[in-house]
Formats: sequence, C-alpha cells, structure tokens
Amino acid sequence: MYIRSFLQDKQMTITLSGEIDHHEAKHAIKTISEKIEAYMPRACTLDFRDVSFMDSSGIAIIISGVRRMREIGGKLIIANPQSQPAKVLRAAGIEQIAEIKGVNQK
Repeated sequence: MYIRSFLQDKQMTITLSGEIDHHEAKHAIKTISEKIEAYMPRACTLDFRDVSFMDSSGIAIIISGVRRMREIGGKLIIANPQSQPAKVLRAAGIEQIAEIKGVNQK
C-alpha cells in the first residue's frame, strides 16, 4: 500500500492505494495519525479511489482516524471507495460515524 497526502487551507487529503490487510493497516494507522498530529487539519479526507481490496482491517484505519480527528475537533470523510471496499464499509455501518462521498460502482 502507498500513502500520499496533501494539505490546503486546513483540509488534508490522504490518498491510499493498493490493498489493505492487517499488516498494511498497522502502517496506515501510524502514518495517518502522525499526519493528523503534525498538521492538525479541520477535516481529513481518506481517499480510497485507488484501494482495490480491503478487509475488516480497513475499518480499523477509519475508526482510528475518526477518533483522532474528534480529539482535535475535526471530522473525517471517506471519499471514492471502489465497489469492494464500499461493501465492507456499508457492512460495518461506517456511514454512522463518518461521511462517505463518491462511492465508485466500477
């Protein structure tokens, strides 16, 4: 998995790409937490457009991000999940704790 980030006007976008499994999730949680801590954004968007596969470990990434953003008074947004990750997100009920934008039905 590869992680890129972009910050503009206190809005951070973190783009994830590849497959998310248990091993990759640990690295992603640490990296995302460090970026939130360093930049203290008002909103953090996790862009899943390039995530081809995600198991339940991906949910841990989102929950960790939601908790961290709430600690600093911000919000977490999930953007552009592909069909398979979107199914995992819906099954977990993630839309109850984070906004999901742009579900891709490819």
